[in-house]
Amino acid sequence: MEANGHRDERPAAVSPVECARCGAAVLAVKFSPQHTSVQWTAAAVRTCWEFSASLQLGRPSALVEGCGSLRDSIDVAVAAGHLAVAPP
Repeated sequence: MEANGHRDERPAAVSPVECARCGAAVLAVKFSPQHTSVQWTAAAVRTCWEFSASLQLGRPSALVEGCGSLRDSIDVAVAAGHLAVAPP
């Protein structure tokens, strides 16, 4: 990953996370307490309650900023030690 022309070489573990609300399964990486990278699959987008609601309203999934329920599930995974925050 590159930011400001510098390559980020921190070791970061990609971990599966499942949303407690709808069961959508994604891959997540925590680069810092504030920075989370989420890899969505087409199946996860179809399963996600918040993405589905936006799609039904005609909004493409690319315009949906994220899912609050999944964010909460990621926070729980971090607190439980299932998703590590990469060291600085």
